[in-house]
Amino acid sequence: MSAWLRDETPLSPAQSDTDERRSERQDIFRFLRDPDERRHHSAHVTAAGADWLASAAAFPRSTLALWEGRPAAPAVLPCGAVFDVVNVDSIFGRRMLDQLWAEGPGSGPVAVHRGRMLLFAAPGTAQRLPALLHWEEWGDSVPPPLCHGLGDAVTIPPLTPAPATGPRWVVAPDTRHPWLPGPEVMLWACVRAVRAASAADVRISIFPGADQGAKVYDVSKRR
Repeated sequence: MSAWLRDETPLSPAQSDTDERRSERQDIFRFLRDPDERRHHSAHVTAAGADWLASAAAFPRSTLALWEGRPAAPAVLPCGAVFDVVNVDSIFGRRMLDQLWAEGPGSGPVAVHRGRMLLFAAPGTAQRLPALLHWEEWGDSVPPPLCHGLGDAVTIPPLTPAPATGPRWVVAPDTRHPWLPGPEVMLWACVRAVRAASAADVRISIFPGADQGAKVYDVSKRR
């Protein structure tokens, strides 16, 4: 697989918030905005990103209110409607992200939790990716991912930066409608990660070792 396609379908009016509601939600999360910050860095959730995460909850307004009072607490969100999550071993996940950012289109939001990497993907990915991996000749070499879709839920890191030992964002959501990779892109990343490892390529990872601090880079470079 050598190419990928982004979803360029325009949003319908029903999917767009009113200016009043946008202003209200941004005011709730004043602590997520830094007037001196000129770039959106990977580990920082923005007000718009928090708004997107909350849209996955059954009661978005209540979720936003809860986060306003406890921005440093993790949360549990359902999968399947707004996003799916591909849950992989952290070492293999970093190899996937190296490929996505070095050779591919970049990634959607990504988090680390309990030694696992959570890659947020387009709804439906959890159902299709296992079948694609089974079909792919390199599939047996890929550490089996845990795919969370409709009916599942995942724990997400706090909105504010957390200690490196706890759940944290590697690539935090920064818009109300972030681009999410589909199953074909995730398959491409898995296969490329396996091929790169099997070929013993000498590469400098964009991610640090486990004993170093979180890598911060400009997500505006996403392709």
